[in-house]
Amino acid sequence: MDLLRFATAGSVDDGKSTLIGRLLFDSKAIFEDQLAAVERTSRDRGEEGTNLALLTDGLRAEREQGITIDVAYRYFATPRRKFIIADTPGHIQYTRNMVTGASTADLAIVLVDARNGLTEQSRRHAFLTTLLRVPHLVLAVNKMDLVGYDQQVFEQICADFTAFATKLEIPDLTFIPISALHGDNVVERSSNMAWYDGPSLLHHLEHLHIASDRNLIDVRFPVQYVIRPHASNDPELHDYRGYAGQVAGGVLKPGDEVLHLPSGFTTRVRAIEVAGERVAEAFPPMSVTLLLDDDVDISRGDLICRPNNRPSAAQDIEGMVCWMAADRSLAPRGRLIVKHTTRTVKAIVTDLHYRIDVNTLHRDENVSSLGLNEIGRIRMRLTQPVFADPYSRNRLTGGMILIDEATNTTVGTVMITETR
Repeated sequence: MDLLRFATAGSVDDGKSTLIGRLLFDSKAIFEDQLAAVERTSRDRGEEGTNLALLTDGLRAEREQGITIDVAYRYFATPRRKFIIADTPGHIQYTRNMVTGASTADLAIVLVDARNGLTEQSRRHAFLTTLLRVPHLVLAVNKMDLVGYDQQVFEQICADFTAFATKLEIPDLTFIPISALHGDNVVERSSNMAWYDGPSLLHHLEHLHIASDRNLIDVRFPVQYVIRPHASNDPELHDYRGYAGQVAGGVLKPGDEVLHLPSGFTTRVRAIEVAGERVAEAFPPMSVTLLLDDDVDISRGDLICRPNNRPSAAQDIEGMVCWMAADRSLAPRGRLIVKHTTRTVKAIVTDLHYRIDVNTLHRDENVSSLGLNEIGRIRMRLTQPVFADPYSRNRLTGGMILIDEATNTTVGTVMITETR
């Protein structure tokens, strides 16, 4: 079975945690003791019935406030597919957490309260999912039971969002009316909305085609670790030299000619191993060990690619940044550490072009710094080149993490748009 990663987004109280709880409950992915604990907590709080949102809102502060603060990850599987869910916060204060949860997602579910229609936060999260190049987007119009399952309400929200989506790049957009509280169109089709002829949410998640979303053309293999078992007494392992990492793009097979960066030497793949077993090919997002025909001086942070298809070796980076630090701002001349795939280098911000108003999508060019949760376009100069692609082509080799030099904490993320 393949794996689908998806994230939920939307305004506070739109029902993200309840939706995930309903998915887990109706697909029978909850252990009895988990359900018993949620039922007990619901009774203690004087709630009618079982509050399924408590399955994901695990922090005490989240339960007390009734909101999601941290990104909650949940795992479940059906006979057709495995799933990893990222329940991201809806509050504007936690936009950075939403970016974290959606950065690795194959699909994003943006929830909208049928009573309120599109809100500022709905538009914000839809923009962020397109900025992060999430290839599939589902607009789930929730709480349809509170508007009498009215078809016109659903269609008006769809029309409003379609008009907004014309400003964005959304490759695949689907609209589904649901009631997470009662389970309408979540796992099973609802008889309360006979006018809706589309699939239930789970059916859509199970049958969504994602294989073509990954870049299988550009071979990219950032080396994470060099395996040299010197202490082994096995004579067959005496000359073993393997290069471990996660395939970031393309397909690798034994016998393929490959190029090592930064040296520029070429060699061939002798074998590919996964957990000690030889495999016939490697593709994203597999973690493998490559064995090469020649002893090339390769270390962590280097990259293996095709001789005639190589990324840019760039020291000047243009990109969109989401700033995540509350105690400092991002401004020109600011010094940072950049983590790109498995390579870490120092950098300085040379220019701040503009800040984006994520509600109107307007650019503010009269800006001197970026604060917490703000998004803008910057230029950086790196002390050493990184082997990068545009984020629109490869989310792994086109993404960066910004780290504070003094505290070693993550302060931002960058989606590369240009390299020089």
